[in-house]
Amino acid sequence: MSETPNSFKKILSPSILAADHAALADGLKIVQENDLEWIHLDIMDGNFVPNISFGPGVVKALRSRDKKLFFDTHLMLARPDKYIEKFAEAGADLITIHVEPDYPKAETLRRIRTLGKQAGISLNPDTPADTLLPYLDKVDLVLVMSVFPGFGGQKFIADVLPKIEQLAKWREERNGTWRIEVDGGVDANTAPRCLAAGADTLVAGTAFFNAPDKSAFIRLCQGE
Repeated sequence: MSETPNSFKKILSPSILAADHAALADGLKIVQENDLEWIHLDIMDGNFVPNISFGPGVVKALRSRDKKLFFDTHLMLARPDKYIEKFAEAGADLITIHVEPDYPKAETLRRIRTLGKQAGISLNPDTPADTLLPYLDKVDLVLVMSVFPGFGGQKFIADVLPKIEQLAKWREERNGTWRIEVDGGVDANTAPRCLAAGADTLVAGTAFFNAPDKSAFIRLCQGE
């Protein structure tokens, strides 16, 4: 990544999970029509999280509808290391894995980059920030979950704000180049708080797709 720690472009990454599941391509079109660069793809296995979403086949189908959008792919899987190649082949640009399950995380991050993809690491609201310390030099993005993953539309957990601040502090101290993304309960009220804490990338599902004025919501999430 080319940005310096204090010059990260603010990005809104709408979560396709909040679009009409019977017409995901229409959700993709809404993102395209609003001139956004990223889209967030939540992959859930019914094991690590209590829900099932979709797999690499859907990612591949969505990629066939758009070659330019940055596919921000979040693997909420107990064994993401078993599926890295499949999601890379399907068209993911960034593959984010969780720190909590037991699998070879450093090796998985290395493999993601070997495949020519950006690598991310995520942590749940109750996971301490320092669990990420062994991986910060191996990632392009840190994803802070501000709800417990599994279902959209949950209320933002404000206790994660100090964690965002800590990650931003570490990034500055280490001249880090990882983006700080927040996912869960991001709306018109919480987005400014996340940005103020040091986040530069926001995932919004329900708030984006239900926004009566999407342009205004986008500007808010981009710090304008």
